[in-house]
Amino acid sequence: MIDDFLRAGLMMTTPILLTAIGGLVNRLGGIVNIGLEAMMLAGALVAVEVSAATGGVALALLAAALVGAAIGLAMSLVITRLRANEIIVGLGFTVAVAGFVRYLLKTLYGVAGTYNPPGVALLPRFDIPFLGGVPVLGALSHLDALTWAAWALVPLTAFALHRTRWGLRLRATGASEETVRAVGLAPLAIRDVSTTIAGALAGLAGAHLSIGVVGLFNEGITGGRGFIALAAFYFGRQSPWRTALGALLFGFFDAAQIRLQGRGLPADLVQTLPYVIVIIVLTGLGLADRARRAA
Repeated sequence: MIDDFLRAGLMMTTPILLTAIGGLVNRLGGIVNIGLEAMMLAGALVAVEVSAATGGVALALLAAALVGAAIGLAMSLVITRLRANEIIVGLGFTVAVAGFVRYLLKTLYGVAGTYNPPGVALLPRFDIPFLGGVPVLGALSHLDALTWAAWALVPLTAFALHRTRWGLRLRATGASEETVRAVGLAPLAIRDVSTTIAGALAGLAGAHLSIGVVGLFNEGITGGRGFIALAAFYFGRQSPWRTALGALLFGFFDAAQIRLQGRGLPADLVQTLPYVIVIIVLTGLGLADRARRAA
């Protein structure tokens, strides 16, 4: 039973982790991405449609990443080239994408709220034979490849940010745009790339929710996880490892609220659990920062 809960926690961590890593890269480049939820939602819908049409998951994941990246690039161009406020633009894209998705569901598919086409292929899960019967470690078996890829992305991101020329340029862009421009680089293009990466990862996160967890699309499928990812990379304080820890924390509380609903507790109350934890964590970080400044 504990293995099932741990496995569920890891599964629910995956979309938060993917989105949080993308948001972290974007933030280090100088943009706080409030539109991650929109990219997740679009990726979730496209993944279901392509999966049902092709009967496979590879093209579905690619399509989800591409649509997320396209939305990310469009949002970045509005911010970097038109100098629009990043918070307003992010919220605007979130509302616009949600409305457009609702329109597509009604006009193209004739459904409201839930889209469940026949033939949706789910992400395959892989068993690790020698871990299957081991307590606690058995939770690492029967996970999908995207979950493993999300965790592999953590050390890769840490390496890229701190051990590569691209990572140095990205962090320099977020710290001082004028300095980067003075040495002959294009800070706006660097920011556009970081937002495109964040969009692609958020699109994959949406795909994981739709074809990795439930096998259908629903208007509320993201459930605010884009904003939870935002809290995770703020928790991470520019560290991919700490960001992963924050995503894991929120993912396990997300799994806990689903399990508590199955125990007969009021769904409307239990569903607030991950967001209450977000508020508590961010409040704690704020108090810690205040104490540090006072010291």
